[in-house]
Amino acid sequence: MWLNAEQLSDRAISCFQKTLQSSHPRYVIIDNLFNEVKLDEVHCALQQPYCWQTQRHTYSALYVDQNEWQSTSDDNRFVKRDVWTKENNSRDKKVNQSNAKQVIQARENEAQEFLKFLRCEEFMLQLSRIFNVVITDKNVTDPTINTNYFRMSATDFVEQHADDSPGREICMLLYLNKDWNHNSGGELTFMGKNNNPISIAPLYNRCVLFDPSSEGSEHWVKKLNGEHTDQYRYNVTSWYWSE
Repeated sequence: MWLNAEQLSDRAISCFQKTLQSSHPRYVIIDNLFNEVKLDEVHCALQQPYCWQTQRHTYSALYVDQNEWQSTSDDNRFVKRDVWTKENNSRDKKVNQSNAKQVIQARENEAQEFLKFLRCEEFMLQLSRIFNVVITDKNVTDPTINTNYFRMSATDFVEQHADDSPGREICMLLYLNKDWNHNSGGELTFMGKNNNPISIAPLYNRCVLFDPSSEGSEHWVKKLNGEHTDQYRYNVTSWYWSE
């Protein structure tokens, strides 16, 4: 129901595997992987302002509070963006009409169901096929914290970093930006091989899968164009482990 099956045919999987073998880092781009009608409901849910909370990372600690952030030098701040906070989705809704509330709640439920789907056996089986490794959550203490929505504004940033971790086989990025302008910025950029960076535009329903331990997989996000101060870059980030 969530997947476009034609994107995961045996022939398509074979092509993805060949791409992984020849690319540095090992990555593959799959456009239109998901059912766009259902993804549109997710996109609408993410437009609600009360669902977001600012997330700050430094090189010395993750999820630092405001005081720690202010005391950290600029060159040690590597992530500032908003994370989707599922626990806040039922409060502070300033919607008067009951039918509008029901529509919003249905979309938020759909957004949560999509996150669950990204950690289900059906989807992880497809990842296992593409990367030719068994992906499972059976040894992951809290799988849900490894899959969530994020958004960035022109004042946010994700600086160069690596996502490798023992047993982590795959990182997934799915973009949820409709009518994205090529002048908006926000491209994912891999370090690549031999100082040849690879930039990938964050187009709607574009899925990027990569091996975080492969050569050149260090990456960053190009900052958004400051002229578009009311624009956000939306994506899902998900990490997966082997047995």
